[in-house]
Amino acid sequence: MTEDLPNPALLPSGLADLLPPEAAREAAMVEAMLAVFAGHGYERVKPPLLEFEDSLLAGSGAAVADQTFRLMDPDSHRMMGLRADITPQVARIAATRLAGLPRPLRLSYSGQVLHIHGSQLAPERQVPQAGIELIGVDCAEADAEVALLAIEALAAIGIAAPSLDITLPTMAPALLDAAGVHGDLRRKLARALDRKDAAAVRELAALAGPPAIGLPALLTAAGPADRALTALREAELPPAARAIADNAAAIVAVIRARAPELRITLDPVEFRGLQYHVGVAFTLYGPGTTGELARGGRYRSGEEPATGMTLYLDAVRRAAPVPPRAPRVFIPLGADPAAAAGLRAQGFVTVAALTPADTPQRLRCGHILRGTSAAPIEESV
Repeated sequence: MTEDLPNPALLPSGLADLLPPEAAREAAMVEAMLAVFAGHGYERVKPPLLEFEDSLLAGSGAAVADQTFRLMDPDSHRMMGLRADITPQVARIAATRLAGLPRPLRLSYSGQVLHIHGSQLAPERQVPQAGIELIGVDCAEADAEVALLAIEALAAIGIAAPSLDITLPTMAPALLDAAGVHGDLRRKLARALDRKDAAAVRELAALAGPPAIGLPALLTAAGPADRALTALREAELPPAARAIADNAAAIVAVIRARAPELRITLDPVEFRGLQYHVGVAFTLYGPGTTGELARGGRYRSGEEPATGMTLYLDAVRRAAPVPPRAPRVFIPLGADPAAAAGLRAQGFVTVAALTPADTPQRLRCGHILRGTSAAPIEESV
């Protein structure tokens, strides 16, 4: 008795084939965005899919260790990791291969990453990314540059009017440190902030005392950037937290000067999913219900300050308008190759017949070559 053969189209959960025309559409979007990055001086790098585990998970790479597939290299007999994020790889390149170049260093990239687990909102485990890293400078202008450049890249593929959400993942820890909050109370406060449980934050912050007692006001201040910045200005903050607030205000001011119509929100105490960020963090949301398109912010690239932004191409592709497809022109057997080349130069897609059995319908063509022109099928009969 033989067992049924597995379905060859069945793939592991979280993995999928990208078929025509979406595969070509994604590739075109990547090239359009990378062209925008290149126009601002961001030079392209291409890290490998696999690296030795000890280097891949060093520094900021430690934040994605639990999402990293590992395997034994049969050649060196060392453990390797399959990247779950490209940013730590770019940091390694900057610190080693490009260590001698003047700073700031502007780098761009695109590629696939693989996660052990997806999430309820994003079940995909293979995730295409494109992004930029600005390494070797720590100032409001640098953070503003990466945010604005990501917005420009989205505009280049037709995504208009995204919104920018700014978070301050170091603000809550700075307030808890200043209040001397540790142990169980700190864990409970962190959990309450993570869940946006205003009542629990108010109760626990009262136990912690100043300056943590100001956390409830900052939690409820989340929303439009101007309102949140006003709450930060009026709050009694210790020096470290005040520096974080002033830096956020400076970044917003730079962005506002260059993109006055951009919708900006600010959450002073949000810190979820931003393990390696040491300053402001950014999330770009698409119009309507298209969701999270990009994420980034300030981090440490080895010993250097850095900031960057990663665009999630699956979400970007869903949010971008679908461009019209180039007309497909059927090229009959024996047709003049020069005439077909002329049509391609005009933007047509030419599909040549290879056997007498090939027909325009079979090759999914709406036009046919007549002389040196592309004639719609219905006009050619």
